[in-house]
Amino acid sequence: MDFIDVKYINLISSRLPKFKKVKPNLYNFRCPICGDSQKQKNKARGYLYRVKNNTNYKCHNCGVSMSFNNFLKDVDFETHKQYIFEKFKDGKTGKNFPAETPEDIFKKVETSKPEFKEKIVINLPSAFLESRSKNYLESRAIFRGEFYFARNFMEFVNSIKPDTFKSTNYGEERIVIPLIRNNTLIGVQGRALSSNPIKYLTIMLDDDAPKVYGLDTIDKRLPVYVVEGPFDSTFINNSVAMCGSDGEISDLERSDKVFVYDNEPRNKEIVGRIERCIERGDRVVIWPTNIREKDINDMVLSGHNVQEIVESNVYTGLQAKLKFTTWKKI
Repeated sequence: MDFIDVKYINLISSRLPKFKKVKPNLYNFRCPICGDSQKQKNKARGYLYRVKNNTNYKCHNCGVSMSFNNFLKDVDFETHKQYIFEKFKDGKTGKNFPAETPEDIFKKVETSKPEFKEKIVINLPSAFLESRSKNYLESRAIFRGEFYFARNFMEFVNSIKPDTFKSTNYGEERIVIPLIRNNTLIGVQGRALSSNPIKYLTIMLDDDAPKVYGLDTIDKRLPVYVVEGPFDSTFINNSVAMCGSDGEISDLERSDKVFVYDNEPRNKEIVGRIERCIERGDRVVIWPTNIREKDINDMVLSGHNVQEIVESNVYTGLQAKLKFTTWKKI
């Protein structure tokens, strides 16, 4: 068995329940993809073994079979990056191991000279200083974020995009959420503070720009969490929010994205989005079965450590498919 494979098997061994070395070139543990037997916790039917010059994985419970390269990618995405880099340095290539160049591995890391940007001035008071909006935000445990307050949202919109509304007589109070890209205001979203059934209104100043909140606040060299709403993004480090189902995130094409959808297994639209993520090979959060709240904000209000839950439940590939299948049945 290749010495690099052995090294990385040992590195991840602590994460593999019931791990043991049966003999040289053969390792046994509980399958992390299907979870192995749910009734007999001592059963371990996952095996890593040598096949010619390669290392393969096989589970005798779920039947999955793959190269160690793909197994490691599913089990530990970050460790897999180090693994393929070492393989490349060692000159290892082959049918079961598509070696990547260092440029491939680190293509998501963008280096550039620091830019000192001028702060965009929005002529509205902070939502944290006006009692109506402040009370709402605090009731949702939201204490940070770039949010403003407009007494008449329609009037405010017309001030930055003239003639958007023919009449502003019914312009109500809304929390204003600015959408900023490359230090330019590209749109705003207004969250109603009344019982208006249209909770969110999104107005784009640039119709070709993505409807995404937080693009100018993230570090693209780190994993970027893509959540469903601006308020949810305040609870997750280095995150952006899609402001509508047509939120387009080509700006993050070279970033390590993790998609975080609402916890609604009965919502066909959300189920479809998660399914498409998995099919594309994207990383996605599959909420554990003990979480009953529908969105991140409600989870926070219920006392959950959402950052920790999110980071501990990121899946891709076969593991994502299996977790997704279980989640849909809740």
